Amino acid sequence: MQRQHVVHVLAGQADAEALAVLLGLVAGRRAGLTTTERTASETASAKIRRVLPKHIARRLDTLLDALDFTDQPGEFETPDAGLLLTIADAVRNHRPVSIRYTDRDGRRSARTLHAYGIVAHAGRWYVTGKDAQIEEDRTFRLDRIADARTLPGSFEAPAGPGPAQRVLSGFATAEYQHEVTLRIHGTVEQIRAHLPASVASLEEHAPVAGEDRATERWLRVELRAERLDWLPPVLASLDRPFVIERPDELRDLVTALADRLTSYARQA
Repeated sequence: MQRQHVVHVLAGQADAEALAVLLGLVAGRRAGLTTTERTASETASAKIRRVLPKHIARRLDTLLDALDFTDQPGEFETPDAGLLLTIADAVRNHRPVSIRYTDRDGRRSARTLHAYGIVAHAGRWYVTGKDAQIEEDRTFRLDRIADARTLPGSFEAPAGPGPAQRVLSGFATAEYQHEVTLRIHGTVEQIRAHLPASVASLEEHAPVAGEDRATERWLRVELRAERLDWLPPVLASLDRPFVIERPDELRDLVTALADRLTSYARQA
């Protein structure tokens, strides 16, 4: 039944919608499927690819070249296929793209974007690139883009982190009310298990000669947050020595949590 639906879409609807079906299959392979489900998805993708008209296959290749996934893919809603294809083409050919965007506060703006890549993270689709008006890297949610139009000209994609890492770094350094700096004694893996890259940046020091990278040591952690009340339980769950460098308010919250836990533990 599912295969018949896919064939119907491919045969009777627009190229963009056909590509959206394939995109769903591709994303599904990254969404925590079981081995059996992943194999079925890959088999369906391969069968569909073999019967695609060449012009659709080329557009699919363009789209796949522009996609990147974080380690938290989640389950995705399929974005507007026409919008997705326009941005994917701009990524592949290094063409500027004009977008109309609505931010989280409801403010609307027109922007010119030098798009580096399309990233799937935690159930959402994002495009990351340089906002040409302010000459700074930005990340935009695809579901908040109302329109995209390729512009004349070209740009040179920067060297450095890939699109997925740029999106995660952008989340970790976004402007919020509180700036938090910590020093935590542990391994990178221990810290990242509770403070992933999308939440906090982690300053790793090169190990000295003969030192194992997995060795516990003091690492600097920085993050920004709109609220601080969620951090004390996270720090407690780390079960690692830590030092709060800023803000003082976080130190007060951690002390208050410790006092409450001590009070609960002493109750008969």
